[in-house]
Amino acid sequence: MTLHFPFDNSYARLPDRFYARLDPTPVAAPGLVKVNRDLALRLGLDPDALASPEGVAVLAGNAVPQGAEVLAMAYAGHQFGNFVPQLGDGRALLLGEVVDAGGRRWDIQLKGSGPTPFSRRGDGRAALGPVLREYVVSEAMAALGVPTTRALAAVTTGDTVFRDRLLPGAVIARVAGSFVRVGTFQYFAARGDVDGIRLLVDHVIARNYPDLVGAERPARALLDAVVAGQAELIARWLLVGFVHGVMNTDNMSIACETIDYGPCAFMDGYDPNMVLSSIDHGGRYAYANQPRIAQWNLARLAECLLPLLADDEEAGVAEAHAALDGFAPRFEVAYHRGLRAKIGLDTAEDGDIDLARALMQVMAAQRADFTLVFRRLADAVTPDAEWRLRALFPEDRALDDWLPQWRARLAREAGDRAASLRAVNPLFIPRNHRIEEVIAAAIEMGDFAPFETLVAVLSRPFDDQPGREAYAEPPTDDERVQATFCGT
Repeated sequence: MTLHFPFDNSYARLPDRFYARLDPTPVAAPGLVKVNRDLALRLGLDPDALASPEGVAVLAGNAVPQGAEVLAMAYAGHQFGNFVPQLGDGRALLLGEVVDAGGRRWDIQLKGSGPTPFSRRGDGRAALGPVLREYVVSEAMAALGVPTTRALAAVTTGDTVFRDRLLPGAVIARVAGSFVRVGTFQYFAARGDVDGIRLLVDHVIARNYPDLVGAERPARALLDAVVAGQAELIARWLLVGFVHGVMNTDNMSIACETIDYGPCAFMDGYDPNMVLSSIDHGGRYAYANQPRIAQWNLARLAECLLPLLADDEEAGVAEAHAALDGFAPRFEVAYHRGLRAKIGLDTAEDGDIDLARALMQVMAAQRADFTLVFRRLADAVTPDAEWRLRALFPEDRALDDWLPQWRARLAREAGDRAASLRAVNPLFIPRNHRIEEVIAAAIEMGDFAPFETLVAVLSRPFDDQPGREAYAEPPTDDERVQATFCGT
């Protein structure tokens, strides 16, 4: 059993101004929490070797594997609308890129691996709670079919970190199609480094958008691709009731994956204005604001690319606007397609979206559970079991007008509608109160069994799982989480 990473590190071959090279800071006593076996095998890694003492030493940052070229990536970003010209990986290090059997590249990064030149007086460490949260939520997102960074492994460090109190330290090894962000482009734009932006465009295209290699106008082609990918991604967020919580430009992936799980949340009762992030005081990143903020972030990317979009500024601005104008229609197509599916419709008719929105208006008025309402539409296909859906509404008569209209529309669809509804509407999501239970058990009792169980349940979000029905239930009033935290 030998630990081997099939590294081929293209980002490390960029000029030195793109990153800072350094090794992780060793920890006192690394201990394994979990290795994601399926993901390890996909990456061409031996999960048993990762779980060995040698592997745990690498995952904790106590050893650097052969072929790694460890670095902290430089980037800038708008944080809650305020531009910071230098941020960078303050508590994360890129080990390198591995190439899977299909030829696809994946970044492997350690988060919580110690201070870097970008730490800004921070300790560069991560507490156990945020590591477990990111593992749970990122893997749940993957199972739901939402593009996301993945969790390869989690380890404890044997050290403590101080946040509001002393907490056990941990490191998460996470995987991404790329860790390049909108903020990476902003870093070079803020310095007037047009050559750096050009190098980054070429790198991202070669790495993440190979179909665009050789494009006549590479910067415009890349901008169009990222606009399209983000429109699809944000639609998927809304369709599963996900709120990112901190959609700063440094948290928007050029690979169009969900990245940086801090004060994120899946909503329980439906509220389009829901904000749970403890740092989002003005509701900038509320659930319903996410499409608008995504387009705002993309406009910041377009600004960085202006020198490459055309020979003069006016023409470049026109190119940028043309690309950005594609976001709203692409988002609408993706979101409306998903809404139709969520109410059991495979075909499109006029009035379908109004029908879906009428249901959501009732849900919002009564704070009905977002996930379970859509899931239990499968029970309400026929009137004899509609009571299960009605039970989610304090005033169930609110559905009296809607249900007959919906069934009349459903009658014009072919096939098993209940099965179609269950295939697209999950039963299990990472509910905040369940995540908090997992974290409390791990921190207070050193018990990771609840974490293991929750990860297992969420790996099959669309399946009925007898004996695990409680994981689908919304929180009681005393279990409800009122705020989520970034964990830095």
